[in-house]
Amino acid sequence: MRTVGNIIWIIFGGLLTALGWVLAGIIFYVTIVGIPLGRQCFKFASLTLAPFGKEISYGGGAPSLLANIVWLLVIGLWEAISYAVLGVLWCITIVGIPFGLQLFKLAKLSLFPFGAEIK
Repeated sequence: MRTVGNIIWIIFGGLLTALGWVLAGIIFYVTIVGIPLGRQCFKFASLTLAPFGKEISYGGGAPSLLANIVWLLVIGLWEAISYAVLGVLWCITIVGIPFGLQLFKLAKLSLFPFGAEIK
């Protein structure tokens, strides 16, 4: 079932979203200072390409906490709100509930990506 979900996800925007995250990651990597942000962009790219069947485990320590606070203030809050709104819209229909749940997973990751690991 997760393969079918991932194929449908890729067809209806997952590929374009993942490519956008990869492009953002490459841009951040070009600026040496942005390498930590680029790593997070690649993390988002892997999850937005095929989110079904993947789980996120959260960890990290004080450096991750500080980086997450900066991320949250700069982009994380708005990104999480947009993913959550899209998740609610997808959950309106019964067929869209699995896709909405994946968007909620992305919203949670959007808040605190540093220290998170995608399995």
